[in-house]
Amino acid sequence: MVALALAAALLVPSPAFAAEGAQASEKRPGVSKKRAQKPAPAGPSLYERLGGVNNIAPLIDDVVERSYVSEVFKANPRIEEAHKHFPKAVYKYNATSLACMVMGGPQKYTGRSVKAAHQHLQVTEKEWQELISIFRESMTNFKVPPKDQAEVITILESTKGDVVIPAKAAANP
Repeated sequence: MVALALAAALLVPSPAFAAEGAQASEKRPGVSKKRAQKPAPAGPSLYERLGGVNNIAPLIDDVVERSYVSEVFKANPRIEEAHKHFPKAVYKYNATSLACMVMGGPQKYTGRSVKAAHQHLQVTEKEWQELISIFRESMTNFKVPPKDQAEVITILESTKGDVVIPAKAAANP
């Protein structure tokens, strides 16, 4: 249920989008190629603010461990089955890679999309709220500043539509 890694993938702009933006600025009169390609200074990335992979990996490890013992997740037989059959170490590795990548780190995630990874699990609103709660608890324990916590939760929330089944579908299993 560690959706941070999978969820955050939606926030990464595609190379095609970036190229399209560069082409558009090249066509504007009075804008040099050099200036059009130079990004505005943005300050440290979320990845840098959290301390890089050495701090993100233990956070993701904690979230995964909490997820595997959560009674809310255990009540969903699909999630429980996935937890039994998917190696936890691989899950942690993939989740960490994606989390780092979408937070601005150099890691590359090559796993399945958010939707493909969660569709079969039939995740409910209650389970979604449990995930958010687990993330908040872990981030608080790891002393992640409130501003950065809010950014992580925003990343998670951006993928809710691809993870959580509609309430109507949850009522008719």
